[in-house]
Formats: sequence, C-alpha cells, structure tokens
Amino acid sequence: MASLIAWQPLGDLVSLRDVMDRLFEESFPRMRVWPSMLGPEALALDIYETEDNAVVTMTVPGVQPEDIEITITGDILTIKGETKSEENVEKESYIRQERRYGAFKRSVSLPGSLVADKAEASFENGILTLTIPKSEETKPKIIKVQAKKK
Repeated sequence: MASLIAWQPLGDLVSLRDVMDRLFEESFPRMRVWPSMLGPEALALDIYETEDNAVVTMTVPGVQPEDIEITITGDILTIKGETKSEENVEKESYIRQERRYGAFKRSVSLPGSLVADKAEASFENGILTLTIPKSEETKPKIIKVQAKKK
C-alpha cells in the first residue's frame, strides 16, 4: 500500500537556501579586521567581560602613560594618544620606515550598564588595561531553589 505525503512547495526552497548559505560560508573565509584596515591612526584592542567588570586591553608601544587620554561618554569609549619619534632623522635619509609616529584615536561601543566613574586604567610594558565595573543591576544574581516543606 502506498502512503501519501503532503507536498510542501516552500520546503524545497528553504533547503536550497540553506545549501547556498552553507556554500558561501565555506567558500569565503570570514574576514578579520586588522588594525591597518581601520586606518593608520587606529590601534587594535581587546574587550572582554568578567563577572564584575568589562576589561579593555590595548597595545600602545612607544607611548608614555601621560600621552594617553581615555574618555567614556555614554557607552562610547575613546582612547587617544600620540607616539613621538625618539630620533630626529631627515625624511630623505630613510631606507625603510615602518614604525608609525603621530596621533592615534580609537572609539568603540561598550556593553551597557557600566559604572564609568569607577573605571581604573593601568599601563605596563606598552599594554594599557582599562577595567570598568559593571553596575549592580547587570551582575548575575544567584537564586537558590528550596524545596517546599510538606
């Protein structure tokens, strides 16, 4: 005895779309953003969360801590600074010049509900670390489940 199956015309289209999406995802590697793609004045940074804080780290080689300015306006973090040349060499004397000098600026969005007034910044070995505490409302709350007494 033959069984009947209801025809679903859109079912084949959805599966075809899934196949095409998969084809494109596997064919083209995900594009990573390198600092050079952001412009000559941008430096790379990392942002991660802990249970109590959002932490931003940024490599700023050759920059003195007093040459860095950090501002948080709303949920936008802006880090500005300047790399100064140690030597005074004529431009025409260079055979190769790859190190960058001059001003840099980087602005990024931060996760919401941070307490910017209590942020702390430290600088060690060319790495800037900014720790911004989360507000109490956004910290995870642990709720214990208790069995009902009969």
